[in-house]
Amino acid sequence: MDYPDKVLTCQSCSCQFIFSSDEQEFFHRKELTNEPKRCPNCRVLARATRLGKAPDSTAEVPCAGCGQTARVPFRPKGDRPVYCNTCFKAQKQENNRQVIAV
Repeated sequence: MDYPDKVLTCQSCSCQFIFSSDEQEFFHRKELTNEPKRCPNCRVLARATRLGKAPDSTAEVPCAGCGQTARVPFRPKGDRPVYCNTCFKAQKQENNRQVIAV
């Protein structure tokens, strides 16, 4: 089934974010019926809090792919690029294509 991207509004920060077709497909496979209520950055914060971690155990960094600010569940050391969810998935797919081609 093909899903069009949806623009949703985060209940925590009121920013708009894209609920991508890939995420929608994942939700469908896992039989999740509710759409996400938080943007990816707020989801990382909520997950850290739920796991009993301090919010400062996460970091806001510029994505090495698109330059947008992304929240990650760790403190980057600066020795490797850090990507937002969208760019990370694209990077992962590109790496998979390269491995298959070799």
